[in-house]
Amino acid sequence: MTATILNLPSLYEPFSTEAKWQKFWEENQVYKADPNHGGEPYCVVIPPPNVTGSLHMGHAFESALIDVLVRYHRMRGRNTLWLPGTDHASIAVHTMLEKQLKKEGKTRYELGREQFLERAKQWKAESGGFIVNQLRRLGVSVDWTRERFTLDEGLSQAVIEAFTRLYAEGLIYRGEYLVNWCPATQSAVSDVEVENQEVNGNLWHFRYPLSDGSGYVEVATTRPETMLGDTGVAVNPNDERYKHLIGKTVTLPIMQREIPIIGDEFVDPTFGTGCVKVTPAHDPNDFEMGKRHNLPFINILNKDGTLNTNAGEFQGQDRFVARKNVVARLEADGFLVKVEDYKHTVPYSDRGKVPIEPLLSTQWFVKIRPLADQALEFLDQKNSPEFVPQRWTKVYRDWLVKLKDWCISRQLWWGHQIPAWYAVSETNGQIADNTPFVVAKSAEEAWEKAKAQFGENVQLEQDPDVLDTWFSSGLWPFSTLGWPQETQDLATYYPTTTLVTGFDIIFFWVARMTMMAGHFTGKMPFNDVYIHGLVLDEKGQKMSKTKGNGIDPLLLIDKYGTDALRYTLVKEVVGAGQDIRLEYDRKKDESPSVEASRNFANKLWNAARFVMMNLDGQTPQQLGQPIAAELSDRWILSRYHQVIKQTINYIDNYGLGEAAKGLYEFIWGDFCDWYIELVKSRLQQNADPASRRVAQQILAHILEGILKLLHPFMPHITEEIWQTLTQQPADSQQTLSLQPYPQADSNLINPEIETEFELLIETIRTIRNLRAEADIKPGAKVTANLQSENARERQIINSGQVYIKDLAKVETLTINDKENKQAVGEKTPLKGLKTIGLIIVAIVFTRLAYSVGYAIDEVPLFGTFFELIGFIYSTWFISRYLLVADARQQFWAKFFPPATDNKHSLATQSQPEASENAIAGVVGTVQVVIPLKGVVDIEVLRAKLEKSLNKAEAEAQSLRGRLSNAKFVDKAPKDVVQGARDALEEAEKQAEILRVRLQALL
Repeated sequence: MTATILNLPSLYEPFSTEAKWQKFWEENQVYKADPNHGGEPYCVVIPPPNVTGSLHMGHAFESALIDVLVRYHRMRGRNTLWLPGTDHASIAVHTMLEKQLKKEGKTRYELGREQFLERAKQWKAESGGFIVNQLRRLGVSVDWTRERFTLDEGLSQAVIEAFTRLYAEGLIYRGEYLVNWCPATQSAVSDVEVENQEVNGNLWHFRYPLSDGSGYVEVATTRPETMLGDTGVAVNPNDERYKHLIGKTVTLPIMQREIPIIGDEFVDPTFGTGCVKVTPAHDPNDFEMGKRHNLPFINILNKDGTLNTNAGEFQGQDRFVARKNVVARLEADGFLVKVEDYKHTVPYSDRGKVPIEPLLSTQWFVKIRPLADQALEFLDQKNSPEFVPQRWTKVYRDWLVKLKDWCISRQLWWGHQIPAWYAVSETNGQIADNTPFVVAKSAEEAWEKAKAQFGENVQLEQDPDVLDTWFSSGLWPFSTLGWPQETQDLATYYPTTTLVTGFDIIFFWVARMTMMAGHFTGKMPFNDVYIHGLVLDEKGQKMSKTKGNGIDPLLLIDKYGTDALRYTLVKEVVGAGQDIRLEYDRKKDESPSVEASRNFANKLWNAARFVMMNLDGQTPQQLGQPIAAELSDRWILSRYHQVIKQTINYIDNYGLGEAAKGLYEFIWGDFCDWYIELVKSRLQQNADPASRRVAQQILAHILEGILKLLHPFMPHITEEIWQTLTQQPADSQQTLSLQPYPQADSNLINPEIETEFELLIETIRTIRNLRAEADIKPGAKVTANLQSENARERQIINSGQVYIKDLAKVETLTINDKENKQAVGEKTPLKGLKTIGLIIVAIVFTRLAYSVGYAIDEVPLFGTFFELIGFIYSTWFISRYLLVADARQQFWAKFFPPATDNKHSLATQSQPEASENAIAGVVGTVQVVIPLKGVVDIEVLRAKLEKSLNKAEAEAQSLRGRLSNAKFVDKAPKDVVQGARDALEEAEKQAEILRVRLQALL
């Protein structure tokens, strides 16, 4: 795809690059799954977004997490399928179309069902793929050839199969029950589609007069209009205040209906007056009491939220208008006792965004207990599915225990029409609560069943309602793979491996899927459930349309690129399931955190350009596997393989954020900031050819490995660089996505070398910091005196002196112990004599060894035995001390310390004290001192430090004054006071540092 190194732009431009690779992956069907392909299956089904939706930050976050897992396991050799699709979203689409019709002055009933559905299908064809195209921009590695829609023919057949089976097994029934009714959408909604909101309301107290004229009882309610449907008053049978009233009646105000006083232990004597009104048709608790005491069920509500004929004079009024009018009438008639302010919880429709009304209605229900109990059995006996984080297991289990029968019918037209046909000829051509029906898979089958039951003249009408969207979504993991047919996809990829979803739909979706799957397939639909948190706004608040605090992911993609946004969202995760906070400047529509990830992409891009420009046009394969030649080579290879091991471990355990951060630190720090800088001198044309070759090999090898490690997180930029690095031809269909993920070589991991090299890095960093503090010019060479009592530390520093001098711009480097005894590399007057003595000892020892060996050789068998020992020892000695350059250097250094030269040797000077115009720092137990005389203008530096000190002291004095003011401390916001305290602490700390630096210049 890409051409040559010469065509690699100097700046990374993500937008054209990302579009190019998204097109390449899809056109070449790179991610098309093949059930015949080898490898252990790894399957994920996408949590299907609503077809009406647009990409929001939650989608971007969830998709990024899934894509990391899928790309990783694909590169690990697993037979991977990520199946995409969308949900038909019954209520959302239906509501949207009705709003359009309202603007045109029409209703769906005027349009008719057939034309309404045709209009919905037309809208789906034109706009329904909007969110799918947005998901494509995220670069998700899904198999687009298997894209599914919940109203597809195949999935619709699965829904019909599931419904008819459950009905035949007695697990679906039709009956009258109190349901959650949404007046806005004019449909029943399930318990999980109800959101409880705390509101500031009122508690109204009314008198209900006893029918015998002996007094009254006082009741309290938050919904006064429902009193029109009261059919009883309840007290606790053990309440001494009201025990004598049980069995009597009261006359209901306004309606003048005589209703009984009943005793029921459900009533809490301590709440309110201890006397409650009972409206069985409009309250779940009253419904149960009404059944227990055979009270009448009077419905006063129309489906649009207005009152019906049972409400008398208030008929036709909206429920909230009627509320005011009922209270006014009761007050006028003398029945109102008092009105209290009352904060309480009101259930709202999640879709309609209005308070729901408990409404007595004939609906279709699923008997939930057999299904929930089977899911509980899988959980308790097999820990299936396994939740990550584990704490969500209890939440899921508690939900399964508490589930009640599931109302699955919705009074809508867009969706899966219920496969039940009513014999309307038996009830005067109308569908009534008592109309007989048949359940069938098709109209033809229904006709045959009805004809056999009701005769040739039967008239049938299909149930106009549709099924709850969650019914079809509950089948998603296996219906998308072909169920109820025994397809190859189903046999290969089911159960799916991992479900990635938010905690907020454990109840909506996860439980539905486990119950359905357990019943129809005998297996849980997925092995793991990875529950992720929410993306919070810059203030740490949940994003919502109501608050208007959402952040558009497409805006950030347009500004910073897809990879930058994806990487930010994943890297911010600290621990599975945790919420993440996204930095965002709303005035500028900028995100510092996403910008940092774009800078990381640029860092990688520039490092890759540098590496490729120094490979002499060769690919990693042409250069071959590296063999470390120097300490820095062994260090970077150890770090690289350590990071491979760490990344694999993190991802395997869903530590995706930790994996992303670990790669960031290695790539930016170890590889770019340190190793590339360390080998620059070795890449020069006049450098040692063997050392240059090794540096090229390691750079190419690790760069390619980095691209593979990072690919699941940032797929586009890594693909672009890899294509260029490996010099793929223009017509190549090779892709980084299908390359094997790196494997750690434990033989190359050396924690000791990593620890040693860390000391060198920190030493270099300390010298650099000291240079910056002293305003030493970047190009100026300095003298650095390093002092440590630890012999091992001195040895490490000595072995890396070339790196220290090169990267810290040190001309003369001195290493001493604290007492200035003989240091590493120290030159002594007796060195020559010691060398001569060592030679004489070696000659004598050699002669003696020869004599002993000759004598032994004369003894039978002994000669051969000792020759064998000598051969083995010689082999070990040569391999240990002579084959590797570093080992040779260390060996000879024991006997012949390196001579002093102007370039790399160590000088032996007395350690300068702070009073000698020097600046000092500490790393580990090593003290670093840089003399400043002759390097900087001491007087200029002193003046600058004094100015900064005066400013810090003035700021500290001002802050002390504010904090000593009692009015400020008592009246100012807590965060402002704490901010002042923090600022004072920082100012005092800066002042102390500046005093120490000034003292060093005296």
